[in-house]
Amino acid sequence: MTDKWLHIVGIGEDGMDGLTPVTRAVVEAAEIIIGGERHHQLSENITATRVAWPSPFDALIETLESYKGQRVVVLATGDPLWFSVGARIGRSIDPSQIVYHPQLSAFQLTAARMGWSLADVETLTVHGRPVQQMVAFIQPDQRLIILTTGADTPAQIAKFLTERGFGQSQMTVLASMGGEREQRFDGTAADWSHEVPAFNTLAVHCIAAPDAALLPRVPGLDDSLFHSDGTMTKQEVRAATVAKLMPMRGALLWDIGTGSGSVAIEWMRAARYARAIGIEPRADRRAMAAENALALGAPKLELIDGEVPVALHGLDAPDAIFVGGGLSHEVFNIAWENLRPLGRLVANAVTLESEAILIALHKKHGGDLVKISVQRAEPVGRMTGWRPSMTVTQWSLVKR
Repeated sequence: MTDKWLHIVGIGEDGMDGLTPVTRAVVEAAEIIIGGERHHQLSENITATRVAWPSPFDALIETLESYKGQRVVVLATGDPLWFSVGARIGRSIDPSQIVYHPQLSAFQLTAARMGWSLADVETLTVHGRPVQQMVAFIQPDQRLIILTTGADTPAQIAKFLTERGFGQSQMTVLASMGGEREQRFDGTAADWSHEVPAFNTLAVHCIAAPDAALLPRVPGLDDSLFHSDGTMTKQEVRAATVAKLMPMRGALLWDIGTGSGSVAIEWMRAARYARAIGIEPRADRRAMAAENALALGAPKLELIDGEVPVALHGLDAPDAIFVGGGLSHEVFNIAWENLRPLGRLVANAVTLESEAILIALHKKHGGDLVKISVQRAEPVGRMTGWRPSMTVTQWSLVKR
């Protein structure tokens, strides 16, 4: 069995006093202690060599491995494996070489302060990440606990809530939990004006006004929520498309001909940490997609300027592919070759020429071929009638 030379220790505001006797002994016996300034302040009077987080942070693994053979401790806040550095280290260093020492997390402490069951709460982090990614979780009566980036984050989130009709949402900022300087700030999103410490955790109870925007994470958002030049996968067809693409946690989508980004955005909203690359040759449409992604809680949408099939070369292998534009036999062949096993491919067509390609591909590869027809009730003079949208031919299959 590989020797365990690296200890990753969660530490709270109560510092060394909050550690178990075993964990305290590990820290006291360390030769090297790596952590942020705050972590070092919480573990004073230890004789080990002190090392700050490397810059850039990606150099951390190389720094750690340079100390292999010594007794090394990494100090992290709370639970090292819950939105913390422990997970990053464990992806690069064999976990058999690591001992984790968890501490109460900010999520657990906040839930205890609020009297909330963690099983009924969405736990999120925007620490060092785009704040907009929390937008997808704004739902009526939803409770959120959010690790923030700094003192300004609660006000940013209050603005997001208010703009979407959730201004009466109850917000609580907690700082220095578990320590002598613990602080609490309460208010509503619409009236939020507190100046809070930079190191804080935010609890939100989302309360919707009668006219609040309803943005479920299941696919099928209203078309009006997307800035578009009219060329986009419409609501009902988009819902069927994303369902066939089967969003899954951490999975990657190629959205070929992304346009306004509607399919990629709905894919990312539908599953935690789902990723998407949108390939779109028109700069104006990429700009619209980027704007939509920020507004709807998918700020990590990656947009690529390029024509297919050339733009597909060198991309990470996808778990799902949507072809909304640029369909050809060559594009399909490259896409299918790169698609991972059990990957899903969906292609939509509205022209006879594109439909002919789908029919030929279906004949050769199988899968499901369907026609989707949508009609909407609209005024016809003083009466009401059905106005059909363009019929969409959809081909989908799973790579087995």
